[in-house]
Amino acid sequence: MTGQRQGGFTLIELMIVVAVVGILSAIAYPSYQEYIRRGHRAEAKSALLQANQWMERAATAQGTYPTGALPAGLTTVPGDRYTISASSADGAAFTLTATPKGSQVGDRCGNFTLTNTGLRGANGATTGTIVTDCWGK
Repeated sequence: MTGQRQGGFTLIELMIVVAVVGILSAIAYPSYQEYIRRGHRAEAKSALLQANQWMERAATAQGTYPTGALPAGLTTVPGDRYTISASSADGAAFTLTATPKGSQVGDRCGNFTLTNTGLRGANGATTGTIVTDCWGK
């Protein structure tokens, strides 16, 4: 039985595989995290638009925008990543704000805002982040 060789991996081959997996995961994981955050941002924008519609319907019925808090169903976003709040001092105008919470706090877009005139904003966005990028994606 001379000349038979055992099959298997050498230590060098195993280390190469570990290095390749490490490099791929270092690239893929941050991209995956940004993909998940972008999905949460979409939910926040959708919730702001729903709250905006509610405010407009209330103004149509009452003649002015409500100055109190939003109804309970409109203050949270599915997944509980954002809190929606409204501010209207005199009933003539309002600003809706989606404030991130939990793992979404470090998001590059910060707080989403929407006014009665349709002006969209991202207060607290990181330097170099464009508001249209936050609202457009």
